[in-house]
Amino acid sequence: MMRDAQVPSQRSRETFWRTLQTFCITRIVIALVLLAYLGFDAVSNAASRNALLDWKICFAYLVLATGFSLLSVYTRARFTLQLVAQLVVDIGAISLLYVVAGGVKSGLAILYLFPLAGCAILMPIVPALFFVSIVTLVLLTESGYELLNSIPDASPSRAGLYGAAFFAAIYLINRLAAKLIKQERLAVQRGRELQLQEAINRLVIADMGDGILVVGPDTQVFAGNPSVERMLGLPVAHGQPQFRLSDLPSLAPVADAYSAWLDQIRAHGAGNAASSVFVMVKSGEDIASLQGRTLPRHVRREPVTHLKLRFVPVEIAGLTEQRAVIFLQDVTEIENQAQQLKLASMGRLTASIAHEVRNPLSAISHAASLLKEDITDPAQMRLLKIVGDNVIRLNRMIEDILKLSRKAQSHTGPLKLAPFLAELLDEFQETHAIAPGMIELGDVAAYQVRFDPLHLREVLGNLLANALRYASGSPGSIRIQALLPDTNRLELHVQDDGPAITPEVRAHLFEPFYTTSSKGTGLGLYVARELCLNNDAMLDYEYRMDMSSDGTDEPSGRFVITFAAQEPY
Repeated sequence: MMRDAQVPSQRSRETFWRTLQTFCITRIVIALVLLAYLGFDAVSNAASRNALLDWKICFAYLVLATGFSLLSVYTRARFTLQLVAQLVVDIGAISLLYVVAGGVKSGLAILYLFPLAGCAILMPIVPALFFVSIVTLVLLTESGYELLNSIPDASPSRAGLYGAAFFAAIYLINRLAAKLIKQERLAVQRGRELQLQEAINRLVIADMGDGILVVGPDTQVFAGNPSVERMLGLPVAHGQPQFRLSDLPSLAPVADAYSAWLDQIRAHGAGNAASSVFVMVKSGEDIASLQGRTLPRHVRREPVTHLKLRFVPVEIAGLTEQRAVIFLQDVTEIENQAQQLKLASMGRLTASIAHEVRNPLSAISHAASLLKEDITDPAQMRLLKIVGDNVIRLNRMIEDILKLSRKAQSHTGPLKLAPFLAELLDEFQETHAIAPGMIELGDVAAYQVRFDPLHLREVLGNLLANALRYASGSPGSIRIQALLPDTNRLELHVQDDGPAITPEVRAHLFEPFYTTSSKGTGLGLYVARELCLNNDAMLDYEYRMDMSSDGTDEPSGRFVITFAAQEPY
């Protein structure tokens, strides 16, 4: 059976055809070399009796070699037939030249190695040895003829040695070729498996909800999936790195977290480095205009995105280039879903709380007031005061819960911050008996936002009350300022000079019923954030570095309201 019957794939067939074409070109070169040799021999030995016959044989061989070469290029069919025809012509032409030149003493027997080697590479071992047998018979027949005719220098032993050498060489070449073909088939199979696995990986990664970024040690981005484009608003190009995370101000939190993780790996090793961190990323114009590329239409970037980052190093033996995979999980969506579930539960409880709890509280408060008129004992008065204080606290909690059901009805419109904040601060200072200079208001005259006035009044009132609880009370201890960063979304900062909130408390700061004060209900900040979300804004607590009095940077915290849009006027 011929070797082309064993070829399993189109790629292997291409390899065999290319090999056959290479042998065709080699055949043309050999014919040209023979013609050149005859030309030099004719100049030095003009009286050669067989020169004309040699010329005719070589020229015919050149014509046939050229025809075979063109046939293998333009007619890729019947591989075995083409190969056998070429081998027959090769052996026939070389045999004619061998006999005409004088047999084994001419040294032309080595030319048989060319067609036999091609046969060993392109055919199985049995057909290859068959053609070697034919060549050996030709050599022995010619030597036997010379011996029978008593021609001088007849050497059947040399012909036998040529035949034995051809058998050994062809067997060795055939075995090596078979091994190479087997390796090629295995490589083709592995390549197909890798292509299939790569296609599956691309499908899985593209359909993942989590974002994936492949970055280098200097924050170069090499690849990413569609989810990361949606989370970061980032057009990620696959292949060579196009940009660095550290070059984009909007992605500075991600770059800083990644750099801190790398520092931990260098200091403590990969096993002891914290692999997860939470960051907040704000949208920016620097991302959308990155290198002139625009985002796909389906990508919608939120004003503020809370992300959970998980870092995994790529460790492969012998890998010289360092890579890391950053898995990004949009915690904002999870928080929104959890809050929606909480709101749905609270909405069902609102009616029963209003009737089943508020009315008994009113009765308790009224009864305590009546008892207070008749009691003069200080101990009993203290107990009545405890009852009254807890009734007020429970009533405030109920009011906060009821606000959650009313917050869905918002009336957003252009709201000028300057007159609104001036009126709010006057009312707040009068209500809480605050010194006029304690709250410092920055320049907000050039800004207006789209926010429900009643909702914004409630949010700022809650934040100011919280700041008043921890501020020192000195002039300017509470500051309100408006900033317009690169994200082109107005921010309103509320900050006091009290100690910053610890990271442990910050993790639960906006959870309902979570409070660190014995007088708080744990719903104020939760309601404030819900009201901001209802107005397409975002409330968060951020840590920043401020310049201290001695010229050093010290960390401080502040509440930041990021509005959905700002409108200068």
